[in-house]
Amino acid sequence: MTPRQSIVGRIAQLEFLAKFRWRALLFGGLVTIFALLAFFPERYLATSSFTPSDRASLGLSGALGELGAINSVFGNQAQVEVALRVGNSVAVRDQVIEETSLRDRKTEGRVALQRYLHDKVEVRTLRGGIITIEMQDRDADHAREIVTAYQRAIEAELATVSERQTRYKRDVLRQLVEEASVDLARAQQAYDVFRLNNRYADPRDTISAFSGRIPELEAAIRARRLQIAAASEVYTPNNMIIRQYQAELDALRGQLAEAQSVATQGQGVGELVQNSRQLYELERDLEVERSLYNGYVRYLRGTAVEDMTADANLRILELPHVDTERQVWVPAIALSIAVLLLWIAIEAYRLRPPPGSVLRRQEYA
Repeated sequence: MTPRQSIVGRIAQLEFLAKFRWRALLFGGLVTIFALLAFFPERYLATSSFTPSDRASLGLSGALGELGAINSVFGNQAQVEVALRVGNSVAVRDQVIEETSLRDRKTEGRVALQRYLHDKVEVRTLRGGIITIEMQDRDADHAREIVTAYQRAIEAELATVSERQTRYKRDVLRQLVEEASVDLARAQQAYDVFRLNNRYADPRDTISAFSGRIPELEAAIRARRLQIAAASEVYTPNNMIIRQYQAELDALRGQLAEAQSVATQGQGVGELVQNSRQLYELERDLEVERSLYNGYVRYLRGTAVEDMTADANLRILELPHVDTERQVWVPAIALSIAVLLLWIAIEAYRLRPPPGSVLRRQEYA
């Protein structure tokens, strides 16, 4: 049974490859042509590199934190991925087409130019979150122009995305500020009504003063008792001085009883407890509404700083330039190596053909 022939075997059995000089002429010529095409005509590599910047690198992290805008629009972990996706977007390529002389060089339509940029320009990431833009072309000035336009377009598109997100955030915060302002005014009005109804200029000080009134009355009562006891040693019970002291003592006892009363009406402990509980609720509501309002206003001010720093979204590491290292056309090198390996395989096959092969053995010329 004849073994199945391989592709190398079929090529080796071709009639015009029977002599070595024809094989050397064919395969050697192809290897030489592809090797020359790898270096000539000379190609140039235009490149630039950058990395997405964060607020801390700009020295604004403290100010942004105070204004409530410390968080990035995209988040720290997504900055490189977002910049890479924007760099390969249709919008960036459209902007590059508009800003460069690409339309003058090529008369194709927009779709063809988009495909040209997609094939010629490579936007990729390196280690450390570095993004590089590369274009290899025979015209060094043209390649550098395209890479420069790409870098500007990526920066502008990232700024547009940031501004759009900040604008949406600002609209939401404005609505929250308006609602919080209404709630704050309502809480302030309820607090003021409580002060007017109870005639409290400063409710906390008034309640604190009222809380210390009972110990003061008890101390005054003890003092009057001592005065009465001392006066009784000198005067008779019906003396005007003793009767005056006794009247003051009765008045103080009445005031103490009124202050110690648990009734909710009057000037006693009951009214104090009721008013203090209501005062606590009103102060709590007022403080909550004021905190919400101040917080929303602080975040709203932070959006202004985000707008001002929207364009500072990239740190340029290398400006667009043409690499000084000589560029090699990798596909031509790969074809040259492939043809050389095929030639070696054919020669090995002809030197030692497998069993059952019908290869015609001819002398090397």
